[in-house]
Amino acid sequence: MAYETILTEIHGRVGHVQLNRPQAYNALSPELMDELLTALESFDADGAIGCMVISGSEKAFAAGADIKFMAGDKSPVDMLNSPFIGQWDRLGRIKKPVIAAVSGFALGGGCELAMACDMIVASETAQFGQPEINLGVIPGAGGTQRLTRAVGKALAMEIILNGRFLNAAEAAQFGLVNRVSPLETYLQDAFELAAAIAERAPLAIRMAKEAINAAEEMPLSAGLELERALFYLLFSTADQKEGMDAFIHKRKAIWSGR
Repeated sequence: MAYETILTEIHGRVGHVQLNRPQAYNALSPELMDELLTALESFDADGAIGCMVISGSEKAFAAGADIKFMAGDKSPVDMLNSPFIGQWDRLGRIKKPVIAAVSGFALGGGCELAMACDMIVASETAQFGQPEINLGVIPGAGGTQRLTRAVGKALAMEIILNGRFLNAAEAAQFGLVNRVSPLETYLQDAFELAAAIAERAPLAIRMAKEAINAAEEMPLSAGLELERALFYLLFSTADQKEGMDAFIHKRKAIWSGR
């Protein structure tokens, strides 16, 4: 499929989507979001792909949502009827792991996009922020919710209410990112992490992701019940039989995703 605002490629079992609006610092337009999610959904449906990476450029992962799209006489009904914000819900339905490889600015919608992924590998130049307050609005695609869960209420208040940016080292300190890599290797490091995950048992990866995501939304008792149900369910799979047999016989498992 031909895309206008993204680039796609495949590295072994890793699907890569690169945001490609360099003239706008990869601002997230409705077209870009639709193409991004369409590409991710295509990778998600491809049995040869085990994990995905989203990247931008070295200067900007994504500097925010496309303000030109939202400016003017937009009414609440206009925004409600627009599919733009709802695109983030599509990302939440992706079953395979998605890693954000972030360099430069990840601001506003760009920060929300990175946080909606399952993991973040940041370059040393990465900067995270939710500066919507400077536009007279607040984050609308998960910023107030995911950032608070990641860094805590007090710091989220400062970032959202006062426009504070977090640099890469601070983002790692407060648990927003998995790791910080040199600018020269951050993307390769994200690919290596994705490739390692993609080589593991596909059904177990999928169910582990489901259980971890549920931990943010469920009481502990409900989360434990879900975890146990998914654990039991995996005993109906060929991969469980293969994995345990390979462990006992000290050989490498060959996963079938069945």
